[in-house]
Amino acid sequence: MSPNELDLWPSLPYDEWKDTLHAVHMWTQIVGKIRLAKTPPTNHWWNSALLVTPRGLGTGVVPSGGGAFQIDFDFVAHQLSIITSRGESVAMPLRSMSVAEFYGDVLDSLARVGVPDPKITLVPNEVAVAVPFSEDVQLRPYDRDYARTFAAVLLKTYVVFERFRAGFFGKASPVQFFWGSFDLAAARFSGRRAPAYTGGNPPNVNVHVMHEAYSHELISAGFWPGNADAPRAEYYAYAMPPIDGLPAAAIRPAAAGWEADRGEFLL
Repeated sequence: MSPNELDLWPSLPYDEWKDTLHAVHMWTQIVGKIRLAKTPPTNHWWNSALLVTPRGLGTGVVPSGGGAFQIDFDFVAHQLSIITSRGESVAMPLRSMSVAEFYGDVLDSLARVGVPDPKITLVPNEVAVAVPFSEDVQLRPYDRDYARTFAAVLLKTYVVFERFRAGFFGKASPVQFFWGSFDLAAARFSGRRAPAYTGGNPPNVNVHVMHEAYSHELISAGFWPGNADAPRAEYYAYAMPPIDGLPAAAIRPAAAGWEADRGEFLL
């Protein structure tokens, strides 16, 4: 895939990269759980999310032992890098491997730069089949072209969402990547508390997580690359709690529409 092709809005057909998607999903869960374990709790779990970088996703600054470290997925050079405030650095290749091998390599890499085992929970979240990371020994393919395309989609979406976010003077979330649901999202808030959340609960997610996520009225927009039940990449927008009359709202572009089963607009 040439750089010129990546300058356009890239295609990311689910069926063609679903195996790589699964691997990257589990990898981001491991790294995201490290950030969650090492950072102070922030409203709506914003401290757990990963952040878009020019080449993929990263943790941002993570406090540790009087200093800090940062973990970055580089889907252009195909490596995971860890740097510290003390000057240490280490990089490990991203390649076809088992989730268990990736998890072990991450712990080894952290130890090499003086970061102790963060003791994350090993069961993945928001997936129907939740094999603990240390026990998932099946070889998972890693397609470099699709990983790079995924990074390009995230970056282009981030730029648009940042522009959308900048026009709002109220409380707005960062543009951030939620590794459980595996989507890039930005939310605007009304400033009012919401009624207690009564919607569905994703697999392997405690209900208090959902209560905190939706503790205040919001409208969220995001990009999601799909899953086995909805095998297509989508942009979405929804309100929580649901707003009366929202399904009849006039929206653009014409290709977007209300999906009643999902309770959101999809493009």
